[in-house]
Order: sequence, then structure tokens, then C-alpha cells
Amino acid sequence: MFKLPELGYAYDALEPHIDALTMEIHYTRHHQAYVDGLNTGIKNHPELQKMPLCRILSNFDSLPDEVKVAVRNHGGGHHNHSLFWQVMKITNNPNPNQRMLDWINRDFGSYENFKEQFENAAKSRFGSGWAWLVVDKSNKLSVISTGNQDSPLMNGLKPILGLDVWEHAYYLKYQNKRIDYIKAFFNVINWENVEKLADGTLILECDK
Repeated sequence: MFKLPELGYAYDALEPHIDALTMEIHYTRHHQAYVDGLNTGIKNHPELQKMPLCRILSNFDSLPDEVKVAVRNHGGGHHNHSLFWQVMKITNNPNPNQRMLDWINRDFGSYENFKEQFENAAKSRFGSGWAWLVVDKSNKLSVISTGNQDSPLMNGLKPILGLDVWEHAYYLKYQNKRIDYIKAFFNVINWENVEKLADGTLILECDK
């Protein structure tokens, strides 16, 4: 059965950009609820309990109908949040390392173009959802947005950077000012882990 991964840092580690209370509630209540919902949804399918979550999501269309809602909502939520915690840290240099920068420049023209596309994807998502930097099967980067807890894996894309724009991710600190939260996120991106997710040297616990 799936379990809540270790956060890896203190709840206040991302202050002042993301506040400690939001982190604690987001991790211990919201993420835990997705884990619990996924385990409940697949409790009668032992073959899925032993399968990496990335594989389950990547093969969503072939899943039994009775588990699809739980996998989409709770499995997607578990995977999305597991990645989210990994791509943030406090750093004195919030810019991409050279390898990621070269990749971004190749596919977006410049870091500024990427940032603008990512911010637009995050702020234009109506209601709840995510903004993503993803890699397709041809190794090209692109920015997309998904609703609710849908995972890019369900569309054959590999997520390497994600921003949660559900209100529970920012409302205690930023209220309805989503754009301020989006801009603050760029101060805490862990580009080293983004690169590791891209090249497969960092594997999420739920994908093992």
C-alpha cells in the first residue's frame, strides 16, 4: 500500500515564500488524504498495490473502471504532491543550473520565455489544478496545465516541475493573490532535483 513520503525539510524551511502553517496542513492533511483515498480505492486490487504509481497513472485508460476515479483523483494527488515537495528548497541562487538552462533555452528560446509561459499556465488555470514543466517522448520540454489532480503521466508526459494552484496551497498567506504566490514559487525551485527527475536519477518513493 502507498504511504506518505518523508517531507525532507522542516515546515518553515521555505519561509517567507511559503509559510509553515500552510506547509504543515498541506502535507499532513491534504497529501495524507490522497494517500488514504488511493489505498481505499485499490484495496481490492492487489496487483495495483504492488505497482509503481507512475506506471498506474501512465496506463490509466487500461485500468478497471471501478478504480479510475480513485486513481485519477487520489493517485494523481499523491503523485503530484510527492513531486511538489521534491522540487522546492531555499537557495541563494534560484536560477537553473547550466544544464537545465541550456535545455530551457533550446526549447523556449530563453529562461524568461519559459518563466512567462509557466506563470501564465498557473494563473490562467480556472479553479483548482497545476502548472507543469514536462518532458515528452522526444525529450522536448513544454509547459502545460492540468485540472484538479490530473497527472501529466496520464497523457504520456513526464512531469519534472509542478506548481500546485489549489487554494489550499496558498490561501492562508496570499488569500486570493495567486499571482504573488506564483512569483514567490520561483524563489524556492530546487533546480537540481528538477534535473534529477528529468534524467531519472531521482525517483519518487511512490514510483519505486
